[in-house]
Amino acid sequence: MPIETKSAQASDTFPEPTPEAKAHSAKLKQYIQQEIHQKGGKITFADYMNLALYAPGLGYYSAGLKKFGQQGDFITAPEISPLFSQCLALQCIHIMEQTEQRTLLEVGAGSGIMAIELVLELERQSQLPEQYLILELSAELRHRQQQAIKTRLPHLFELFQWLDSLPAKPFSGLILANELLDAMPVHLLKLESNNTYERYVALDEDDEFIWQDNIPDNPRLLSRADDIRALHQSLHHLNDQSDKDYITEINLQAADWLKSIAEILDTGAVLLIDYGYTAQEYYHPQRSMGTLMCHYQHHRHDDPFYLPGMQDITAHIDFSNIAKVGRESGLIVSGFTTQAHFLMAGGLVELTKELDPEDVARFAEVARQIKMLTLPDEMGELFKVILLAKGKTLSLPAFQFQDFQQRL
Repeated sequence: MPIETKSAQASDTFPEPTPEAKAHSAKLKQYIQQEIHQKGGKITFADYMNLALYAPGLGYYSAGLKKFGQQGDFITAPEISPLFSQCLALQCIHIMEQTEQRTLLEVGAGSGIMAIELVLELERQSQLPEQYLILELSAELRHRQQQAIKTRLPHLFELFQWLDSLPAKPFSGLILANELLDAMPVHLLKLESNNTYERYVALDEDDEFIWQDNIPDNPRLLSRADDIRALHQSLHHLNDQSDKDYITEINLQAADWLKSIAEILDTGAVLLIDYGYTAQEYYHPQRSMGTLMCHYQHHRHDDPFYLPGMQDITAHIDFSNIAKVGRESGLIVSGFTTQAHFLMAGGLVELTKELDPEDVARFAEVARQIKMLTLPDEMGELFKVILLAKGKTLSLPAFQFQDFQQRL
């Protein structure tokens, strides 16, 4: 018999949504309700998250909403400071030299700011790529990227090309993705002492979203559940909550995406930057409520049913599984570290040497940006960088200060 529960409600202290926002969310809510009815009364949370984020014309990422920066719901590293993209550009030079491939492909380019600052630094270093490809499924974001690049880089606009899907194999070059995997829909598991459930989204008598826990019918989820239980058993001396329910996420789409990347990649590398943990940290017994998080106008909370279509929904990345899938798909793990170590070893200090300490305001602003990118209680520790290579192992300065591959 399925187990049904209500969702926790988001805070009353959030900014009041506009009538237009409420109306938009109501349309998406009705769209999802119809989908649930058509699927027999329930859908997986992965399906719910996919609709909430990507339903045509209604989802958070497909409806033309302001998402990035101070006026949006969250801010990414490239928007915090151009230093992030400049450091990334310096590492791209090493990768292009070692792979002898000069094509860059960015998947999910957001506002386009990372592509702009990265290419500007490559131009400054006289190391422009032959081509900068952008795979962007959102028509609204693609338009914004094109306008931004035309404004900032009119002389280099012809360098860019937008794709609707992954290139045909074989593809050679460097594939970049910053905060891409965390936006992929996840399945939710609920582990009890003797039972494993998948969390579905159903409807109550008032057609409101509720959780419904059922036995998983996906063997991949059952296999991952077994892995988590084995991990908990190995950490039993730390597990003081073994009698409590354990809820966590499984990102099957990230694994499938990486497999498809490995399949098309002939020679080159994949550089992924995102927030997440190794498996031992992610599935630690004490992390009993998972990592699912929502972002609404710079307010973080854990209610995915709040204003669907008007908020971002994300989950952290299990980098151990990314490394495992990469190796199984023929990729070589060539580096894994925190964002702070990656930036500090990758040229951040050198890039700031030209700053005039007499320009107090500018100096203070750059110092603030660096703190946000590198401090442990900001983005420095939670965000990780992993490099996967095809053809041969690569060596980057950014991983030489601290490489944490042994933790994967």
